[in-house]
Amino acid sequence: MIVIAAAGGVAGVIGILVGATASQRAGRAVRECRELVQGAVGSHGTVDPRALRDVAVVRYDALSEMSGQLSFSLALLNTMGDGVVLSSINGRAETRTYAKQVVAGQGKQELSPEEAQVVQSARLGTGLSSVAPGPVGRRDRGSRRAAATA
Repeated sequence: MIVIAAAGGVAGVIGILVGATASQRAGRAVRECRELVQGAVGSHGTVDPRALRDVAVVRYDALSEMSGQLSFSLALLNTMGDGVVLSSINGRAETRTYAKQVVAGQGKQELSPEEAQVVQSARLGTGLSSVAPGPVGRRDRGSRRAAATA
């Protein structure tokens, strides 16, 4: 009987050790999962909050001499709303390209209506192929500049 009791005691100790080891492994797995979830929302870990995530393009007629929405603005932003807006204004004789820095969804320089629209579109995730409506997009930038300086 003493042998059976000793064997039962040994089996009990082994059971406790196996249970303790399993509990430690489960705790480690829970910590790793928590770290992965926190990393997925950008706090740290597997997802870099500085990576470009929000992208949008708006095409429009910038000059009265050109039609066909050949001008465009492209927003490239990270999850914090930081990035750049690239705009290409296409005319018959020349093409001008502008780059403006964006911080927290706002332009460091004044943004044109189309540039503001493309930043908003990128932040909302609403598209890579928007076309600005005629009255907003179709204008002569020279007259706009003259009006701004007057």
